Amino acid sequence: MSLTLKKRRVAIEVPATWMSRVKAQAMNTGRRMAPVADQAKMAADQAKMVAAQRIEDARYWAAPRLEEAAHRVEDELAPKVSSMLVTAAGKIDPSPQKSRRWPVVVLMTGLALGAVGYVFYRRNAQQWTEHMKDSASDASRWVSEKSDQAVDSTKSMASTVSDKTDEASRKMS
Repeated sequence: MSLTLKKRRVAIEVPATWMSRVKAQAMNTGRRMAPVADQAKMAADQAKMVAAQRIEDARYWAAPRLEEAAHRVEDELAPKVSSMLVTAAGKIDPSPQKSRRWPVVVLMTGLALGAVGYVFYRRNAQQWTEHMKDSASDASRWVSEKSDQAVDSTKSMASTVSDKTDEASRKMS
């Protein structure tokens, strides 16, 4: 028997009431939509996996950037904000201001020490100059004496040599 000769028999039930007709229509629609629902479920599962992967990728990308931003805020922004808040707190503080005389005292003390140091330096420089003049004159006198001694010694040696050569020339003649 061939397949083409076989006829399909479809069983059709005719509902008796309106409610049973709606129920039968819903069952029929449910049977027809089951494959579509399965496809939608598979598409939703796939979309869930893709979304999870993308979220994980985004987290891997964002974590180092967030950490770097945190360090920058900590290193650059936080000190500026802190100093601004301290300045604002100092401006609105109703307690009396502390005395600012100590910088003036330190400045005056430094100037006085500098003046005393300059006086000592000038006096020491004058003493050093006088000492060097005395030392130079002493050295000059010493050199003069030594040169005079050398001249005298040379003259005596020359006269001795001259006497000896005269004596030797007399003996030869």
